[in-house]
Amino acid sequence: MLIRNADLMGRLCDVRVTGGRIAAIGHLQPEEGEQLLDAGNGALLPGLHDHHIHLNAAAAARTSITCGPPAVGSADDLVAALHDAPGTEWLRGIGWHASVTGEIDRQWLDRNGPARPIRIQHRGGRMWVVNTLAAELLDIDCPADGRLIDRDTQLAAARRDPPDLAALGEAMARHGITGVTDTTPRNDDRDAEHYARCGMPQRIAVMGGPAMTDGGTSGLPVIARKLHYHDHDLPPLADLARLVAREHERDRPVAAHCVTEAELWLVLAAIEQSGPHPGDRIEHAALCSDDAMEAIARLDLTVVTQPQFLTERQAAYRAEVPPHQHAQLWRLGAFLRHGVRLAAGSDHPFGGLGPWQAMAAACNRPDGFGHDEAISPEQALALYTKPVCNAGAPSRQVEAGTVADLCLLSRPWQDVRLDLGAVRVQATIIGGRFAYQRSSSTRPQASA
Repeated sequence: MLIRNADLMGRLCDVRVTGGRIAAIGHLQPEEGEQLLDAGNGALLPGLHDHHIHLNAAAAARTSITCGPPAVGSADDLVAALHDAPGTEWLRGIGWHASVTGEIDRQWLDRNGPARPIRIQHRGGRMWVVNTLAAELLDIDCPADGRLIDRDTQLAAARRDPPDLAALGEAMARHGITGVTDTTPRNDDRDAEHYARCGMPQRIAVMGGPAMTDGGTSGLPVIARKLHYHDHDLPPLADLARLVAREHERDRPVAAHCVTEAELWLVLAAIEQSGPHPGDRIEHAALCSDDAMEAIARLDLTVVTQPQFLTERQAAYRAEVPPHQHAQLWRLGAFLRHGVRLAAGSDHPFGGLGPWQAMAAACNRPDGFGHDEAISPEQALALYTKPVCNAGAPSRQVEAGTVADLCLLSRPWQDVRLDLGAVRVQATIIGGRFAYQRSSSTRPQASA
């Protein structure tokens, strides 16, 4: 394949792809029978990698109703959404938050929902609320209020088959995403094998819980042990430090969910006691003080963040987070200034899937949330172009000899960078093959 008239960050040239790799870059002549793609001066970038996603949950969310903004803004809206949902069997809702609709429980759903099994997930991902019909079908110990907290393993066991991920893979390809890292804490070797067979075109890396060994027969890279604790169930420091040390002895990094200050400081203390390991990651770092940032930098950890959350949830943050901490939410610029390795992911379905909207959010912080935390378009892009198995490495580049995982945009980078949220992906190429083509203008032709 020869990609002609491609903009490589201001340099207009041709790119030849052979055997799944970039063979040459320059002013090239077509070879006989070679597939041609006219980039039309559009930016040709490394394919994007989502370093934090939950594939099964994201696929299931595609058949779920939205129970929060923008579709739902009140309790009445939620009632209407429940009754308007098609079908008569299971009804699955996502994105609910009490600050939008008020509190709901089992009895509320019985009174206000349709006569079908209902389960609605809190926006934070940890809690499901079920109605009586759902509780009976799940056949698990269900509290009177129908609120199931941290019970995803039981809910997964009650479901029949894992969701089909092919449609999700197609949707990600339309965004230019060529690789993903599934960070679900309950992943085991069977989950890795499911991801390997799921039909997604993207390259997939995984992390998981104590039952995750080497990924079984999947062949997928297992990049970390996921640690997932919350303020109400934090383990003793000594126990966590021993766990981290055991994983490091296996030559496996840890990736720790850290949203609150307590979660972050406990993990930092445990890693300091056990000694850091190359590849250790802090997931989210949603609230990070200057002192915690200095500790992250001292321990040489990688942070994988979600820039879009500040934009998506700013109303709730203004209401629930003290103003003096607003500038400490979802920080970016300060991490880079401290030399912290930084990458990004969507946390989909708990955050929006679109990486370009997240990049736009990284460059344009809402008022009052730390203007100096905003980063440049080039720095935002770099968060999504790290290698598949190393979120802390330098960003990949379009250069000869590298794997041909590429994202072609409709305009040159100097135009695109002015409005990342308006990006149009023209084509996505994975291993030298098209995973997505937007229109006839990007369809390849054979040379004469």
